[in-house]
Amino acid sequence: MGDTESCSSRAVDFAPVQSVQSRKQRQKVEVYNGILCRLRDLNIEEASFPAFEDELWAHFSRLPSRYAFDVNVERAQDVLMHKRLLEKARDPACRPAIEVRLVQVHSASDGNRVESVKFARKADPQGSDYPNKKRVHPPPAFGTLSDLELLHEDKRGLKDMDVVNNVKPIHSGLMHEITISTNDKPKLLTQLTSLLSEVGLNIQEAHAFSTTDGYSLDVFVVDGWALEETEQLRNVLIKKISKVEKQSWLQSHAVCHSRELEQGGSKLASSHLYMPPGGDNVWEIDTSQLKYESKLASGLYGDLYKGTFYGQDVAIKLLRSEHLNENLQKEFSQEVNIMRRIQHKNVVQFIGACTRPPKLCIVTEFMSGGSIYDLLHKQKSGLKLPLFCKVAIDISKGMSYLHENKIMHRDLKSANLLMDEKGVVKVADFGVARVQAQSGVMTAETGTYRWMAPEVIEHKPYNHKADVFSFGVVLWELLTGKLPYENLTPLQAALGVVQKGLRPEIPKHTHPKVVELLERCWQQEASLRPEFSEILHLLQDLARM
Repeated sequence: MGDTESCSSRAVDFAPVQSVQSRKQRQKVEVYNGILCRLRDLNIEEASFPAFEDELWAHFSRLPSRYAFDVNVERAQDVLMHKRLLEKARDPACRPAIEVRLVQVHSASDGNRVESVKFARKADPQGSDYPNKKRVHPPPAFGTLSDLELLHEDKRGLKDMDVVNNVKPIHSGLMHEITISTNDKPKLLTQLTSLLSEVGLNIQEAHAFSTTDGYSLDVFVVDGWALEETEQLRNVLIKKISKVEKQSWLQSHAVCHSRELEQGGSKLASSHLYMPPGGDNVWEIDTSQLKYESKLASGLYGDLYKGTFYGQDVAIKLLRSEHLNENLQKEFSQEVNIMRRIQHKNVVQFIGACTRPPKLCIVTEFMSGGSIYDLLHKQKSGLKLPLFCKVAIDISKGMSYLHENKIMHRDLKSANLLMDEKGVVKVADFGVARVQAQSGVMTAETGTYRWMAPEVIEHKPYNHKADVFSFGVVLWELLTGKLPYENLTPLQAALGVVQKGLRPEIPKHTHPKVVELLERCWQQEASLRPEFSEILHLLQDLARM
C-alpha cells in the first residue's frame, strides 16, 4: 500500500486473484491510511489518541465504498467533520447535526485561481472576517463538479450544439457547503432537496450516503444565500429540518398508537384500509387461495413473489408489516385504486388485493418474460430496429391508454416494463402513479433520477408530459442496452439534466426518425413534448418503412 502502510497496523487479507469486492476493500484501506497519515502530519490531536485508528476505520466501514473513493484525501479534516456529525446524530437532542461553511469551487477553466471574499457587514478590524483580510477557503469535500463540466465542454451526451451554448453553467467562486447527518429514512433525500429549494438555495452538487447502522450523511454545495450569513443559514436549516423530522415522528407514532388500540381490543372504524369510492370491492381476494412459491425480488418496503391464485400463475407484491406507516398505507391504497380502474392489453392486469392490515398485498398477472431492463442487460446490447419499434409501440399503447384516463405513471423506466410469454410488453408498477388533478398540474418529486424530467427534479409543477420525457430515456435504453448516464451518480445526472441540459448520447447511425423523436421527448419545455397518441403514430409509421 505504498507510503501509507506505516501509518496504521491495519491489514486486510486478499486472495491472489482479487475479486471486485476485495479490490474495493483494498482501495478503501488505502484511502483510510492516507487520511490517517494526513491527520498525523497535520498534528491533529485527536489522531494521536490510542483508539483513534479503530474509530476512523469504523467510520469508513459503516459508509459505502463510494464514500472512500470520492473523498478528497488532501482534505482529511473533512473526514473528521463527517465522523463528528455522524456521532452527534446518534443523540436525538443533537439531530439534525449540520455543518455549513464557505467553500471555493473551481471550474475547469479556473486553473488554480483562488478568490478572497469581502463581507458586506461591519467587522472588527482585528477579526478574521475583516474585509481587507484575504481568506482562502477550502474546496468542497467531494470534488466531482469537473465531471459535469467535462461533459459540458466536450459536449458528450448533448446532441444539439445550440443547447450547449445556452445551458446554465456551473459557476466557480465561493459557495456554501451544507453537510447534514440524521436518522436515515425513506424519502429523506427528497425532503432535503425540496427543503433547500424552498429556502431559495440552488443545488450545484450533491452527495448522499447511508450508513450500515441507519444514519445518513448528505453533502450539498449550494448558492443563493448571502456569503456573510453562514451561521444564519445553519440556523434556518436546523429549524426547518427539525420541523420536518418532528412531523415524521408524530405520523409514525400515530400509526403505532392505532395498532396498539387494535391489539388491545379497541375496535377501529374499519379493519380495512380506506379505499376511495368508485366501483365495488370484488377485487378483495380470499388470501386462503393465495399460494406463495418463490421470491422474485426484494425492496425496502416489501417483497415480490411468484405464486398461484385458484391455480393461475400470479405475481404477489407483499408489503412488509414492520415498515407499515401512514404514508406507505396511503400509497398502497392509491396503487390499488388506480389498478382496479384500468384494463388494457399493454398494462399489467390487476387481479386483486388484500387491504386488511397488517398483511397488505397486490396480486397481478405473472409476466414470465421478465423486465425489459433484464432483457437488455443480459444481451448487453440494444435492440434492432424491428424489435425496437415493436417494444416501443407496446409501451406507447399502454401509456396512451393511461394518459387518456388521466393517470400519470411517474416512474417509467425499463425495469417497470414487463413481458408476457408471448413477448407482449406491458406497463407495470404503479406504486407512485397518480390520478392527474383537474388542473392538470402536480408538484413534488417522485420517480427515479436517471429517468426523471427536469421539472420534476426541480420540484416545479408538472403534468403528464413528465412521463414523455422518461419514455425518451427508455427509448435510449432500447437503442443502447445501457444504464443512462452510467458514469455519473443519480444525483450528478439529475443536476446535469437541470443545469446543463444533459441528455444521454444518441448512438451514431441511429435512424433519423428515432433521433427526431428522442429530441422531442427530451425537450426542456414540457409543452413541446409530443403526446403518446402522436408518438404511437410516428412509431407505427417507422415500423412500416
